[in-house]
Amino acid sequence: MRSEAESSIAWRACTPGAGHGSAKRALACLGFLVLLLVLPPGCRSGAFPEYASDYREYAYVANGGSNTVSVLDLVNVRPQTLVVVDAHPVALAANPRRNEVYVASQGRPSGNGSLTVIDAVTNRAAATLPLGRNPRALALNSMGTRLYAANAGTNSVSVLAVTERRVLGVVGVGEGPEALAVSPDNTTLVVANRASGSVSLLELVPDRLPRLRASFAGCPGAGSIAILPDSTKTFVACSDGHQVMAIGLRTAPAARLRGRNAPEADRLLALLDVGAKPVRLVMKPDGGEIFAANQASDTVSEIATGTDEVGGASLIGAHPASGVVSADNALLWVSNENADTVAVYSIDDGKLVNTVHVGSGPGPLTFSADGHLLLAADTRSGDIALLRTFSRNLHREAVYGSMFTLLPAGGSPDAIVDKAFRLTH
Repeated sequence: MRSEAESSIAWRACTPGAGHGSAKRALACLGFLVLLLVLPPGCRSGAFPEYASDYREYAYVANGGSNTVSVLDLVNVRPQTLVVVDAHPVALAANPRRNEVYVASQGRPSGNGSLTVIDAVTNRAAATLPLGRNPRALALNSMGTRLYAANAGTNSVSVLAVTERRVLGVVGVGEGPEALAVSPDNTTLVVANRASGSVSLLELVPDRLPRLRASFAGCPGAGSIAILPDSTKTFVACSDGHQVMAIGLRTAPAARLRGRNAPEADRLLALLDVGAKPVRLVMKPDGGEIFAANQASDTVSEIATGTDEVGGASLIGAHPASGVVSADNALLWVSNENADTVAVYSIDDGKLVNTVHVGSGPGPLTFSADGHLLLAADTRSGDIALLRTFSRNLHREAVYGSMFTLLPAGGSPDAIVDKAFRLTH
């Protein structure tokens, strides 16, 4: 049933104050408002959920071209505020245990980068900490106590204590670290070194700086990282070629006693042939499969993580840039940068089920907390496309992916994260 609240949401999202400026935005808003008018109450399915009064949910968008972070209110579907940060913000991380979001900015070309801490309750900058030169990526441990930043310009990783808001130290890695990720068991930091085409594995020990445990060469343009939920393997995209590197991760003796199928030492398992220029690895939540977005061949390759085998490639769209998989492991969503679309791929059926037109140059993607919305950062048009992940058409047929509205961001939105929480009293 159509509610006054949802009609109000649609109206606020489409008003000039909400960034109603481009032709695409006008058409998207007009189409949704017409839909509200022509459908009688009770004929719509998948309406927006109702939230408790103390529930908050925001999307944070790093605008690399305007030195700001846009904050979007996903409860009311409207722009919330704009936070000014250091020059060229490129990476974001949302703390799973604290109401904080972290922004890595590259700063001026001749200087070092910085980290801005945003208080998610007030949506204001709460602290600024130094990073190395040209930071590229951020990663948090599962407890939200340690933050790691890849500094491409100084071939290092900065280690920060979140609670104390201080830099604990800097650890050297390979040349030009581009991406990093913490294993779910919090024992390994995987660092992809783009310039040297290598992968560094750092041992994480409580109350000590990480130390280098192993390194592997032979991955040109090392970038996107995926780690299995049981922390036994990592996969790294070799984006300057056509392969994905699979590495078996050493686990603690106690974990091996619990029956994990993991090696006693880190070892190279395979170099898997995928499409040309794999720029993004997307893993199903259950860890059973990984998809490589192959930018130069307009395809996604499917990798079976249990056997380290590539199952084939499917055409997905022009210049795939990023992707996410739904919580039920059923749908892969891929942004196609040069087609201005988001593609919806059915994993079980192995086929494309929908293509949704969004803004110009869609890149980073994220789901809302309940998966009701998919957000796509349109890097060229400077806005955020909000897609409903499920709805029904006039014939009561299921529709996976439909445009809801566009919200304004800043220049070159290069990263996006979601943060949901309840206020404490």
